[in-house]
Amino acid sequence: MKYKFIIFAFFITSASFAQTDAKLTAKLQDAVKGFNGQVGIYVHNLKTGKTAAMNADTLFPTASMIKVSIQCGLMDKIEKGEMQYNQKLVYRDSLLYKGEDILGSFKDKDTIEVSKVALLMITMSDNTASVWLQKLVGGDYINNWLDKNGFKVMRVNSRVPGREAIRAKYGWGVTTPFEMCRLFTMIRNGEAVSPAASERMYRNMGRIFWDDKAISQIPPYIQTASKQGALDESKSETVMVNAPHGDYVFSVITNHNKDQRWTDDNEAVMLIRKVSALLWHYFEPGSKWVPPTGMDKYMKDE
Repeated sequence: MKYKFIIFAFFITSASFAQTDAKLTAKLQDAVKGFNGQVGIYVHNLKTGKTAAMNADTLFPTASMIKVSIQCGLMDKIEKGEMQYNQKLVYRDSLLYKGEDILGSFKDKDTIEVSKVALLMITMSDNTASVWLQKLVGGDYINNWLDKNGFKVMRVNSRVPGREAIRAKYGWGVTTPFEMCRLFTMIRNGEAVSPAASERMYRNMGRIFWDDKAISQIPPYIQTASKQGALDESKSETVMVNAPHGDYVFSVITNHNKDQRWTDDNEAVMLIRKVSALLWHYFEPGSKWVPPTGMDKYMKDE
């Protein structure tokens, strides 16, 4: 029995090791050399099962990527019949999250459907829309959904009693690159809330306005589902790519960045583009596509 256990253990260890893409891992390690900050990366090729990871289980701020979790909580409420996707909401001035959000330009007592608020939250990353939906669903409700679905660390921190200390450190939400990719994979596979809810979420995540970073390095005729996050000290993006030779998902999260400029050539922004381009050409080696000359002037979204 002892020898059988050793053989079994060896098999499991070997199988796990075989799933690691050593060549890709080395390329990613080379890509992040010299970066002035902390970097976490997780990549999973859904067709081959192979992965590459760097600080994939390290805690990072989610910034706006937490909005994917809010969306899951919303869909869970709708699935249970506690809310409706097309129900009318009444906007109040007290909901305003200062910034340049579209919803924040609404007048007091204007009405809007839940579906359009969800669109603004994901597509435009509208903070007023996101705070409103989190309030309607409940931060604890979202975190309970995450816990029940096996997420160990991904949580909403802001406006959730008892999470003030971790909010002070990580902001609105906290996650790891691995758990971000796991959530995207669940949605892509129809396993988040329900197949129908997952499809609705995946469609929402496939029409992102902020496409000037990772998505800019993937051909426009390739479908992607993504969410971006940005703070002074942290830039991040998670993307599911429906590539010709097999879907792959990746998350790049940075923190404690020395370069805190909100510019197109920010060091972390450049790194996210670099990693995305590397992955596209690694998984699609026959592709000759590169961003066309002059595209940069059409990527100035801010």
